[in-house]
Amino acid sequence: MTAKVDVFWSFRSPYSYLVTPDLLRLRDDFDVDINYRPVLPIAVRSKDALFSGDRKPAQYIIMDSFRRAAFLDMKIAFPVPDPVVQNLETFEVSDEQPHIFRLTGLGVEAARRGKGIELAYHVSHLIWGSEPGWDQGDRLAEAVAKAGLDLAELDASIATYDTMNEVEANQAALDAAGHWGVPTMVLDGEPFFGQDRIDTLRWRLEQKGFRRS
Repeated sequence: MTAKVDVFWSFRSPYSYLVTPDLLRLRDDFDVDINYRPVLPIAVRSKDALFSGDRKPAQYIIMDSFRRAAFLDMKIAFPVPDPVVQNLETFEVSDEQPHIFRLTGLGVEAARRGKGIELAYHVSHLIWGSEPGWDQGDRLAEAVAKAGLDLAELDASIATYDTMNEVEANQAALDAAGHWGVPTMVLDGEPFFGQDRIDTLRWRLEQKGFRRS
């Protein structure tokens, strides 16, 4: 018997980036299907939930995610360009978003092809764990290729349907699971929010008898 873990995940979330190695290890260690479900960042889908003019939540997230990366011995730097075009002084989100809708759509198509978590791993490492200019030249295409996919082919596919229909369904499922943030992992209706809850999820999977022998 195989467990299914829904993973609600965003390209703009440093914690989503930090959890990707854990998710690959989870799949290696347990009889589990990682169901990657990309959502839009909270800055786009629900700005007032976090960005209401008070700088403390955003400041804490940056400080804590960089600290957590150091704890995990992972590289991290604030992305340049930011996947979400947003004024970090006023928190105003631009109507023009050249990156996040494309990235999220690529995630939807990769998931359809059974390579969602692989794409999430390699592209998030490009965005959050490498030098500025992740969108320049062939860098994104090379990251996608590491996931066993072709960027031009993915772009052509997502031009043929509205990926946001699937993203909105993922966001509704995240809400129904009882949370709003990412990454959230859901096992049998039980949510585990945050990269630092991966050990609790592992414990639950072990408790339910899903560890590989």
